[in-house]
Amino acid sequence: MSATTEHSGADRDSADLARFGYRQELKRSLGTFSSFAVAFSYISPSTGIFTLFALGLTTLGGVFIWTWPVVAAGQFIIALNFAEVSSHYPIAGSVFQWTKYLAGRTYAWFSGWIYLFAGILTVTAVVATLPLALIPALNGLGWHSLGLTLHTELVFALITLVVITVLNIYGVRLVAIINNTGVLFEILGMFVFALILMAFHNHQGFGVVTNSAGLHVSFLTGPNSFVAGMFMSLFVIYGFDTASTLAEETRDPRRAAPKAVLYSVIGAFVIGGVFLLGTLVAIPNMHAAITGNGGFGWSPANIIEANFPTAFATIYLLVVSAAIFVCCLSIMASTIRLCFGMARDNQLPFSRPLARVAPSLHTPVWACVAVAVVAAVPFIQYSGAGIIAIAATGMIYLSYFLGNIAILRARLRGWPKTPAPFRLGAWGPVVNVVGLLYGGAMLVNFAWPRAASNPTADQSGGLLDFHVGFLNKIPILWMVFAVIVLIGVLYYAAVGSRKQVAPVVTPAGDDAPLQA
Repeated sequence: MSATTEHSGADRDSADLARFGYRQELKRSLGTFSSFAVAFSYISPSTGIFTLFALGLTTLGGVFIWTWPVVAAGQFIIALNFAEVSSHYPIAGSVFQWTKYLAGRTYAWFSGWIYLFAGILTVTAVVATLPLALIPALNGLGWHSLGLTLHTELVFALITLVVITVLNIYGVRLVAIINNTGVLFEILGMFVFALILMAFHNHQGFGVVTNSAGLHVSFLTGPNSFVAGMFMSLFVIYGFDTASTLAEETRDPRRAAPKAVLYSVIGAFVIGGVFLLGTLVAIPNMHAAITGNGGFGWSPANIIEANFPTAFATIYLLVVSAAIFVCCLSIMASTIRLCFGMARDNQLPFSRPLARVAPSLHTPVWACVAVAVVAAVPFIQYSGAGIIAIAATGMIYLSYFLGNIAILRARLRGWPKTPAPFRLGAWGPVVNVVGLLYGGAMLVNFAWPRAASNPTADQSGGLLDFHVGFLNKIPILWMVFAVIVLIGVLYYAAVGSRKQVAPVVTPAGDDAPLQA
């Protein structure tokens, strides 16, 4: 691409953004691959698999691999719906922006508020995941004093949070360069390594996918239900809308963002599925893996260390650590853009500094700092990555569900009348309804009170204690939802509903805003 063509393309994209009433302040430097890479990094199969692999294994044995295609199919349907909307509204903010144009002000605000905190919790969960791979890798390098304890995990997580905040402050281009490199390592590393496991360390045989290891598996009920075993897969395959959230930093976002949304889900499904299969067949002893680590089950790190010499296992764990670090960067970048998008519309407390973009860095510095500070709050009483991941994932799926409701309501009122580069056509309402049915079922699954996937503090094995008797008996997802919504209701009633917010503007000739 010549410099003249690239410049004219940037002018066209900036002019398109201006038609929505916004100035081009963020630096538009992401191409289609970088947009895909950011979304893929947010999904990051290695990150989610390392976080909750043991939960799936101890719940269903080898059978839990079948949760992967079920969740991938459901999320791809959601992604199809989001891809079309992102082609119409290439603006920073994803679910918040879409509901702002397709629903009422109050509905959009609460959708954005819930999604913002879901993103922040995901930042917390992922920086807490990095030590699960990095500490064993450092032990392999000779740092044997680093035990995999909650205190050590906490220190590493906080350091990671500081580092990714600084990198995000210095610009999305820097993040993209690290991201693109990290994605290539993750794809090649996970795929090639899984093939090595299948070829040379296949202890279980491919029949492991039907081996529940003696666990009494059911579909809906009991501690070993299929729906409970889905949580690892549910935690992995989300965040594909990141490509939409970074639309204002993407070249030709109306075309690039939808492609990146869909390709990220497909790529994660293929790469993650192969890695899961390779990891399962490489388990030397299924019973030992399920009962290991004090009954919490083996992680992929345990399986890697059981099959390879220390040097090779250490190298691979370092590759996985790099992939998880890149995931941290991507999730942080996405959440910062959502915070910036809401603050720019004067929708948040302290909106003015949060929406300020540093002229030299082209990044919203105070939004970066604010996201980092709030993401550190759960570390005040750190209970491990797993519990944080459960809360984050449940809130993300709720945000997606709220977004899909607004989109379906708009479709029933005739949206979209104006075509966009990516369109579903007559299939739009069908895809939308199927996505809502899937998303609603998953929300019930998330909210169901069970020790494996929505525990109370009393069921956390001493990891969590709110120091108030009745609070310790409330499932963690219910607690997180209640706190976030209560704070939101109080703020919106006292201040937010009366704030002067930015007008909702659409380009001439496009569909008018469908506000209630």
